[in-house]
Amino acid sequence: MATTTTRPPRPDHDAGLLKAATRHSAARCVALVLCSVAGAGASLLLPFAIGRALDTVLAGHAAGHVGADATRWILLCTALVGASALLDACDGVLTGTTNARTTAWLRGRVGRHVLAVGPRATARFAPGDLVARLIDNAAHAGVAPATLAALLAALVAPVGAVVALVLIDGWLAVVFVAGAPVLVLLLRAFVRVSSDCVARYQQVQGDIAGRLGEAIGGAKTVTAAHTEDREAGRILAALPELSRQGHRMWRVQGRSQAQAVAVAPLLQIAVVAVAGHLVVQDRITVGELLAASRYAVLATGIGMLVGQLGALVRARAAARRLGEVLAEPATPYGEAELPLGDGLLEVRGVRVTRGGRAVLDGVDLTVPAGGTLAVVGRSGAGKSLLASVAGRLADPDEGDVRLDGVPLRSLSREELRREVGYAFERPALLGTTLEDTIGFGAPRPTPPRIREAARAAHADPFITRLPDGYATPCAEAPLSGGEAQRLGLARAFARGGRILILDDAMSSLDTVTEHHIAEAVLHHTPHRSRLIIAHRAATAARADAVAWLHEGRIRAVGTHAELWERPEYREVFGA
Repeated sequence: MATTTTRPPRPDHDAGLLKAATRHSAARCVALVLCSVAGAGASLLLPFAIGRALDTVLAGHAAGHVGADATRWILLCTALVGASALLDACDGVLTGTTNARTTAWLRGRVGRHVLAVGPRATARFAPGDLVARLIDNAAHAGVAPATLAALLAALVAPVGAVVALVLIDGWLAVVFVAGAPVLVLLLRAFVRVSSDCVARYQQVQGDIAGRLGEAIGGAKTVTAAHTEDREAGRILAALPELSRQGHRMWRVQGRSQAQAVAVAPLLQIAVVAVAGHLVVQDRITVGELLAASRYAVLATGIGMLVGQLGALVRARAAARRLGEVLAEPATPYGEAELPLGDGLLEVRGVRVTRGGRAVLDGVDLTVPAGGTLAVVGRSGAGKSLLASVAGRLADPDEGDVRLDGVPLRSLSREELRREVGYAFERPALLGTTLEDTIGFGAPRPTPPRIREAARAAHADPFITRLPDGYATPCAEAPLSGGEAQRLGLARAFARGGRILILDDAMSSLDTVTEHHIAEAVLHHTPHRSRLIIAHRAATAARADAVAWLHEGRIRAVGTHAELWERPEYREVFGA
């Protein structure tokens, strides 16, 4: 079972991920900042224009007429209101598209990295947890560039408002600045407290997704065992903790918002009171009083940034979870190519540890060029892990594997995957149609080669009985376990190469079909050598040699007939 225990991501995979996402959306972020700053500028000019319009109108009434100056100021106010509305609309469009593009980029980057890591990714992270990180966490992290741009632009209005208060009268700014530290401390406390509960919430959410993925994958087993209620309880066991962290987030945000809203009006009242006193002393005009009241509202807007800061906190926590995936190193490949050869595979001193236990311990094994080696052993002996190491789906902790004298680690990805073919016990039927499934891979085999491989795997009869034959969509094909295995075998047969590795790929076949396919494996596939993980005595008997794997070590190597003389060997097959 995959584990979701986490190690601290490297800095370049945490905050660096958000920086990279921001660089990716740099052009849109710049446009968003410019649009937001322009909108803030219009908001800052509007109180000044309203104040001047009011002073001009009052002066005109005192003189007995309203002049053209008042009209110009009123028209300017109208233009500023219209510009603010237009810029706000542009801001909304840019924010939405930037969030969508950044989220898509993050999902693409992390998704490609998961595929580059290979099977190790699902060995460390549960599939459901990986999906949650790619879908939910990427969406939260994807809002960071636009939110940061909006946050930077949002600071323009409060700072500009304080400057405007200074220009009206320095005492107005002094009154505001005296109370501003309270707002700053509230915001700081909000960021500190909310970071922990957001990170915990996302972790619990990922755990639930992982358990749900496991239950869906084993739906038949759950139904057959009549343990639906127990599984539901296991999946939702963390729900109270999720609820607790969710309520904690809401309480933190609500408390911070309430505190900011409580403090902001007090500052606004203080500024307006001082402005009123200045009007009485004829130090400022009535229009400037009105402007000062508006600037006080804009200046206290720094306390209204709780929502944006909350989004950044969630984005940082989500980026940390994505960074944990990116911190898992991708499988490195060399640039070597294979010399001429017939598929000699050598496993030398291989040791693989899983969960603190040596699953393979000092394994030495040779698949002769052009020959067939069957690996047998009890369940848990390490057979499937050996098959993974033999074709470099997993790397050993010690030792190495060589193909025709070349270490697999030094081969290029293209050379390795071209020369090593695989078929599995539970093949993933990837592709739109059955033909796509058999031809899945790069480069794609030709249609004649696909049909030839299907015939060798005895998949052609049940495919041609379907109404659409090879064009039948995979999702609509009623496949048994044995038929699915035959499609997986056909996919392996359709591709040439030096060695074919069958990881228990015939376990669901009936005896007659298994006999025919075993003959095809030995005599009618383009692969030169074969390594077969076998559970049936008949399969082992057809191999040139048998390696008996016991508790991670090679206990004996010989022909099936030679080993059959030993009672312990016969017990492997239940005989």
